[in-house]
Amino acid sequence: MRFAAVASADTAAVAPIGYRYDKMALVSTFIPVVDGHNDLPWAMRKVHYDFDAVDISVAQPQLHTDLPRMRAGGLGAQFWSVYVPCSLTGQRAVTATLEQVDAVYSMISRYPDDLVLVTSADGLEQTLQSGRQIGSLMGAEGGHSIDNSLGTLRSLYRLGVRYMTLTHNENTPWADSATDAPRVGGLSAFGREVVGEMNRLGMLVDLSHVAPTTMRHALETSQAPVIFSHSSALAVCDHPRNVPDDVLASLAANGGTCMVTFVPGFVSPAVREWGLQVNAAAAEAGVDVRDLAAMEAFIERYPSRPPTATLADVVAHCEHIRDVAGIDHIGIGGDFDGVTQVPDGLSDVSAYPALFDALREQGWSDDDLAKLGHRNITRTMRAAEDVALGLRQRRGPSIATLEQLDGPTVGAVQP
Repeated sequence: MRFAAVASADTAAVAPIGYRYDKMALVSTFIPVVDGHNDLPWAMRKVHYDFDAVDISVAQPQLHTDLPRMRAGGLGAQFWSVYVPCSLTGQRAVTATLEQVDAVYSMISRYPDDLVLVTSADGLEQTLQSGRQIGSLMGAEGGHSIDNSLGTLRSLYRLGVRYMTLTHNENTPWADSATDAPRVGGLSAFGREVVGEMNRLGMLVDLSHVAPTTMRHALETSQAPVIFSHSSALAVCDHPRNVPDDVLASLAANGGTCMVTFVPGFVSPAVREWGLQVNAAAAEAGVDVRDLAAMEAFIERYPSRPPTATLADVVAHCEHIRDVAGIDHIGIGGDFDGVTQVPDGLSDVSAYPALFDALREQGWSDDDLAKLGHRNITRTMRAAEDVALGLRQRRGPSIATLEQLDGPTVGAVQP
């Protein structure tokens, strides 16, 4: 029986991860979560990926993520972001991405009783059903990680990377970012080739971070469902990292999933307004607002602190995305350990049950919450694999290059 067993006092002690019990009724309310985005690997880079120095099997209060809190929060699986900043370009970006991938493998090897590598929808479902280990998937955050090479893209797939965000905070030569000046007007010809090759591989096309034009081009191009690994609703909070309503509405036909993020500046209009003031002051001081490290340092010196985002802000985004995209096209992508501030009530990876409880108060059923928590992203992943199976029967790997498709001078330009 999947997830809905009636528990006795004797079985409660050995129930799978994330179970919560009413002591009177002794009925499970467990809903596992597959989170679309967590930056723990990048946080661990600060200690050279030394899991002895920072042992996540015990509480690590300086982080949002450790194994005890993952289990307390009901995490059934996590997409670990193998992120590298846009300041790393070319081969340096590829090398750093490979180091991030290696860090995830090291983490899984270090904690084999708790973590297991997952690379397919079947593997994800089996992991969720067993509840013994937390599935570990990987997503590359930014197309700069492939250095304009489809061969590198395929190599990341072979290593287990199952989504790629087409851009990060800056454009690539072939795709526009939400937080950079438009360059190619969405996707270039090579950008469309990247999407097509991702479809052929079965790698999810992630549209978080990309410009609305890029979102729309990708939806027109992709033969497989797409995802937003960590984005919220533009209509609720006017931040360029969020998703416009017309794009959310298109997810129903596409079969994709928008995974609601908890980033305060993306979910709270008050925090967004404060952020605009900070950005204006930073630009006046000559700080590049796309440079995350420089902006963190600038914010530390800024005379005011941001307002507080709340759990209610995140609930508002969940409600809106459900209304516009439909209950079958929403998930969770918290972005824990990728931010310095979190909403009140969503302090770390143990807090997913608090979100579920708040949504229950808004009338969400347990079936709705199961779709939000894991069913929708699992279905989307499976659908992308099905598309890939058909495409691989019809065509081999693309050998196209950026220069061939977008012109001989484009490849020499770095974002």
